[in-house]
Amino acid sequence: MALRPGITIQHAREVSRDSGLVRGDVAAFLGVVPAGRWPYGSARGDFIELRLTSYADLLREPIRMLIDAETRRAIRLFFENGGELAFVLATNIADERDLQAENPFEDAFSALLYRLREDQEVALLAMPSLAWLPVRQERGGVVAYAGDVMIQRLLEHCAEMTHRFLIVDAPRGLHGEDLARWASQVRAAAGPKASFGALYYPWLRAGDELFPPSGAMAGIYARVEKERRPFGMGWPPANEVVRGVTHPEVELRFSETGRLAELGINPILTQPSRGVVVWGARTMSTDPRWLHINARRIVCAIAEQLRRDSEWVVFENQRPGLWAMVERIVRSRLDQAWGAGLLTGDRAGLEYDVKCDAELNPLEVRNAGLVNVKVVLRPISTTEHIVVEMRLGQGDVEMGGF
Repeated sequence: MALRPGITIQHAREVSRDSGLVRGDVAAFLGVVPAGRWPYGSARGDFIELRLTSYADLLREPIRMLIDAETRRAIRLFFENGGELAFVLATNIADERDLQAENPFEDAFSALLYRLREDQEVALLAMPSLAWLPVRQERGGVVAYAGDVMIQRLLEHCAEMTHRFLIVDAPRGLHGEDLARWASQVRAAAGPKASFGALYYPWLRAGDELFPPSGAMAGIYARVEKERRPFGMGWPPANEVVRGVTHPEVELRFSETGRLAELGINPILTQPSRGVVVWGARTMSTDPRWLHINARRIVCAIAEQLRRDSEWVVFENQRPGLWAMVERIVRSRLDQAWGAGLLTGDRAGLEYDVKCDAELNPLEVRNAGLVNVKVVLRPISTTEHIVVEMRLGQGDVEMGGF
C-alpha cells in the first residue's frame, strides 16, 4: 500500500496479560551452617544457596557438607517422595541461640529474610533442624520449646508473602498431653497466621535413623500437585504413602487420629499392606474457613495468581475502561479455577464474583493512581465465602482480606 510522504504507521505493541500459572510445589529448606564450618571469608548471617532439581544435584555440591545433616536428609526425602524443585538456604550461625533470638529475622537471619521476600517461586517452607531444639516444662503446665519464636516468625512471613505455606515438625521427644498443650500454645500465639502452616507428628524412622517428617511431607505436597497439574493444590496432601521410611517413631492407633486432628496435628501412621501413610490434612488454624490445607492453599494460589496477572495495572491510567479490563481478566482466572474444581458452584460464576467499579474507586483513589478490586469466592473444603481485596498502583500490588 502506497503512503503519502510524511505518513507512517505505528504498529500497536501487543501486551500479554498472562503471567503463567502459579506453582505450589516449589520448596525451600532453611538450614544452618554451624560455627567452624562457615565458608572461607563469610560471616555470621551469610548464607549458602543451592537450587536443586534432584538429590543427585546436592551430592555433586562439595559445599553440601557444611550444611547441617538434618537439612541434607530432608532434601533426600523431598525428592524421594516426588519433589521436583527445591532451594536450600543455609545460614551461618554462631550457635543455637541464633535460632532462639527474640526476632531472628532482625538478627542472624536478616539477609535470609530479604532473599525469601524477593523470591516468587517458593511455595513451601520447612526448617527441619529446628525440631532438634530442646523442650522444657514450666510452671502452670506450659511447654517451652526453643524453636517457638522461629515458628511464629516463619508463619508471619508466609502470611506476608500470600503464596507460601510452612510445614512444621513436632519437637523432638514431645508426645501425649505435652504435645497437645504445645500445639494449643502455638495455635493461640499464631492467631490468624496459624492457617499458613501445618503440623506433623510423629517423627519417622528408616531403620535406626530417626528424623522429623517435614522433608518427606514437602515431597508429598509436591507429588500430589504434580499428579494433578496444573491445579494440584486443590487436593489435600493426605492418605498418601510416605516413601523412604520404615515406620513411625510412635505407632499411632487409628482411634487416636480424631483427637490429633482436633488439635491441628496431622498424624502419620502405619496401615497394613500400604506402609507408612500421612493421614491428616489440617492447618494449625481454629478458624472454620481455614481448617483444611487445600482450602488455604487454593485461596493463596488464586490470590497470588491474580496479583501476578495484575502487575501491569500499576503503569496504567485510571479510567472506567481499565476497571472493565481488570474485571474481565480476574473473572477469567476464576472461571479457570472453577473449571479445575477449586471453587464451589454448579455453574461458572455462581459462587464467586469480581467487582472493580466507581464505588470501589472514588475520586480520591483515582487521584492517587490506585485501582481497588474486590473478589468473593468459596474454595472447596470450606462452607464460607472468602473476600480477597486487591489494591493496585504506585508500583505495587497489595493483597488483603484473607
